[in-house]
Amino acid sequence: MLQAFEPPIDLSQDIDLDEYEPPRDWLDPSLQYNVPLVDVDKVRCIIRNIVRDWAPEGKKERDQCYKPILDELDRLFHGRCEDSPPSCLVPGAGLGRLALDISCLGFACQGNEFSYYMMICSSFILNRTQVAGQWRIYPWIHSNCNSLSDNDQLRPVTFPDIHPASAGITEGFSMCGGDFIEVYNDPCQEATWDAVVTCFFLDTAHNIVEYIEIISKILKDDGVWINLGPLLYHFADSYGPDDEMSIELSLEDVKKVAIHYGFELEMERPIETTYTANPRSMMQNRYYAVMWTMRKKTKS
Repeated sequence: MLQAFEPPIDLSQDIDLDEYEPPRDWLDPSLQYNVPLVDVDKVRCIIRNIVRDWAPEGKKERDQCYKPILDELDRLFHGRCEDSPPSCLVPGAGLGRLALDISCLGFACQGNEFSYYMMICSSFILNRTQVAGQWRIYPWIHSNCNSLSDNDQLRPVTFPDIHPASAGITEGFSMCGGDFIEVYNDPCQEATWDAVVTCFFLDTAHNIVEYIEIISKILKDDGVWINLGPLLYHFADSYGPDDEMSIELSLEDVKKVAIHYGFELEMERPIETTYTANPRSMMQNRYYAVMWTMRKKTKS
């Protein structure tokens, strides 16, 4: 439920008592809006993602998920040129922090995101922030379970931890809104990217095989694909008559599909991490995810 509040009366100005209307009770039904619960859940998800991507409190998760990717990119493209930076695509970029960090590393990076909720929020943070720590939210105020204290539940979080415009972005940084398949299955995207980075993205597919096929198609020969995440498969429990199919492969089979589409596995290691976790909660869910680097074989 969203509630509107009347501004305080300015006593420094003359008030026409015949025209003055006193502030209405905030419980007045006319001030309340019926927001679908699915939209409420999405907003709560966005607020938790703000902490993960842009708050000092989310640094531990960023170090678990983003730092290994950044280190791997730095290793693979150690001789990159500032005048001609390598291109990198980040599908499922969320609120844009990983894409921005890759850009600051010296890549012409584009983040792609399907959710308008994510796009609106990332645009606000990237384009409207004037100083670090400018905004304050209370991300755990709706979390009524597993709180050690009231103060833990009600504590504020400031964001962003950096000023995005002053972070050292490489020219060419952008965010592209739209469905990954619809945007990047276009012929003009073929063999365009030096690197593709997917972080907690692969299992958002209805058809993971199609994702892998497009990643292979848009990479240049000898281009690299860095992936980190689990295989939760977001549509695995969709059984309605109007639901699209969901293909759920094991990690072993995912790698076989990647090899079929011309990839060679160069590196693979486990990554233990949380995702949008409240660090002060009595319950902590952890992923034992996998990180890999694959290279698209050069066509003979």
